Amino acid sequence: MPSWRATLTAAEITESDVREDYTAAARRVLRREQAPYLALRLLAAPPLVPYLTAGLAFMNLVDDTAEGPDPQIGLKLLTERVGDALESGDSEDPVLRAYAHAVAARGLPEHWVYDFLAGAASAEAEFDGFAAEADFQDYLDAYAWPGIVVFTGLQYRGGPDEEQAAGWRRFVDAAQRVDFLADLAGDLAGGRLCIPRDRLAEHGVTREDLEQARDTEGVRALLAAECGLAREALDASAGIVDLADPGLRAVGRTMRELMAHQLTQVEDAGVRALRRDIGYGLLAPLRILTQARRPTPTPTT
Repeated sequence: MPSWRATLTAAEITESDVREDYTAAARRVLRREQAPYLALRLLAAPPLVPYLTAGLAFMNLVDDTAEGPDPQIGLKLLTERVGDALESGDSEDPVLRAYAHAVAARGLPEHWVYDFLAGAASAEAEFDGFAAEADFQDYLDAYAWPGIVVFTGLQYRGGPDEEQAAGWRRFVDAAQRVDFLADLAGDLAGGRLCIPRDRLAEHGVTREDLEQARDTEGVRALLAAECGLAREALDASAGIVDLADPGLRAVGRTMRELMAHQLTQVEDAGVRALRRDIGYGLLAPLRILTQARRPTPTPTT
C-alpha cells in the first residue's frame, strides 16, 4: 500500500494546502468508518483514493448533521456552507474544501450534492418509519441513493452515466436493507422502526413485540422474510462490480462480500438481532480483505 503522500501525488493533488485538506478529510473518515477507509486504502487504485475519501467524509458529515441536535437548522446552515464551497472552492471547514475540490476535479454534477442535502432534511431528519414498501423506496430515492453517489460518483469523470447511477441505486437498496436489519436493536432503542408497518401486520407482529424482543412465531417469520428481501436485493446488486471503474472493482466486490457476511450473521441471530446490533465482527473483514488483496490467478491454456 503506498503512503498517503504518494496516494495524493498519484491523484495529481500537489498543492500543499489542498493536500492538507484531503488529509483532514481522511482523518475524519478513519475515526468514523474504519472498514470502508481500509478497503479504499488497500484495494482502490491510488489515483481514486483521495477523491473517494473526501466523498465519504462529506457523506458522513451530512449524516451526522441529520442525526444531530436541531437537524433542520444544522442542515440549512450546512447547505449554505456547501453551496458557498462549491461556488468558491473555499470554506472554513477543510472537509468541505476537500470535497469541493473533488467535485470540481472529477466533474460530479452538483445536483447529486443538493439532492442529498435536501433528502437529509426531509427523508432522514423527519424520519417517521415506513407505512409500506413504497415509502422505503421513496426514502432511497430521496436520501440513500444521492448519498451513495456523492461518494461513489467521484470515481467517474463527469459523474455516473444513467446505467452506472441505476447500478448504485440497486446497490444502496441492498445496503440499506442489510443496515436496517443489522441495526434493528439500536434503532428500536432510539425510537426508530425501519421495517414497513404493513409487513408487521402481515405477520401479526406489533412494534412492542419487536421492542421487547419477543420470540414468537410471527416475529421469527417477519425477520426471516426481511432477510429474504435483503438477500434478493443483494443478489440484484451484483452488476455494480462491472459498472465500477476498474480501479474500484475490488472495493465493490469486497463491500458486497461484507454485506453478505453481515446478512448471514443477522439470519443466524434470528430474534437475538432484536437484542443487540449485528456487526461485521473482527475476523471476517480481515479474511475478506486479505482474500481481495491476493492476485487473481492467470488462466492457463
